[in-house]
Amino acid sequence: MKHNRAIGMAVALLASTAAHAQSAGEFVTNVGWFHLSPQVSSQPFTINALGASTTSAGSGASVDSADTIGFTAAYFITDHIAAEAVFGVPPKYTLSGAGTLAALGTMGSAYEWSPTLLAKYYFNDAQSHFRPFVGAGAAYVWYSGVKLSSAVSSGAFLYSSTYGTALEGTTTAKLSSSFAPVANAGFVYNFDKHWSAGLSVSYMWLSTRATLTTQSSVGTVTSTSKIKLNPIVTYASIGYRF
Repeated sequence: MKHNRAIGMAVALLASTAAHAQSAGEFVTNVGWFHLSPQVSSQPFTINALGASTTSAGSGASVDSADTIGFTAAYFITDHIAAEAVFGVPPKYTLSGAGTLAALGTMGSAYEWSPTLLAKYYFNDAQSHFRPFVGAGAAYVWYSGVKLSSAVSSGAFLYSSTYGTALEGTTTAKLSSSFAPVANAGFVYNFDKHWSAGLSVSYMWLSTRATLTTQSSVGTVTSTSKIKLNPIVTYASIGYRF
């Protein structure tokens, strides 16, 4: 009897300490570090001036990588399915000239806002320490704090052998907003019933249209280019389960 009682106590203790992971009805919050690595491609700038539209062949832009602090909040609908909201301090992207615009160097910068909703599926059971997952969802992306370099804000990038400096003038910029599909995969390691660590990689199908508006001496000049950012986003975080 004593032997059976000891076995029963051991099993009960094991069961009480095994509940490490996420299960239905629970909330999990994470805080960590995002690294965004854009996979950039851009169309040549199209310049509309004096009633005509021309393409500046060979012109383009590149976008540097960025880092920021990120937050997530997940609710487990079942032991395996969770809905997650993703937020972050807006990262600052720097835009540089490429191709025929490479001599301009930095063209400007902007902050990106991209709150995201994901549906995620967690593998292994709710008592597992190690739980891989896959997810999919969408982000709504917009930009703020757009700042241009002097070479762009003065319109100097519009100098040409045909028009000289006639198209130059005070220039402002706008980046279009959009919805962006997101694919996500990673894993969580649960230390105990509250604390965990996670690592994930996401891919975002993201593009924006950059529009530069120049008030020149001969009228308004607009220069536009579609820029595909398509960032790969890695996220290392610490989580707490309620």
